[in-house]
Amino acid sequence: MTNAGATILIGSTCGALALAAFVWFIAWPAWNAYSKTWERAAAALLSLYVLVALVLVGAAGGAAIAYYWDRIAA
Repeated sequence: MTNAGATILIGSTCGALALAAFVWFIAWPAWNAYSKTWERAAAALLSLYVLVALVLVGAAGGAAIAYYWDRIAA
């Protein structure tokens, strides 16, 4: 396996696990907290805001690490 293949495999595995954790810990409890269909749909839609916030925080952290890598590694 090449380095690029290993990177893709590890990244896709981590992405799938992160999505599964989001569904298990955030989306599923939000869905089960309500009984009416429109309430469940609204809770699922609002949980997408949580997903976007988590992705943005992760991207900002990754960008900060990439920007300051020369200082971190030294």
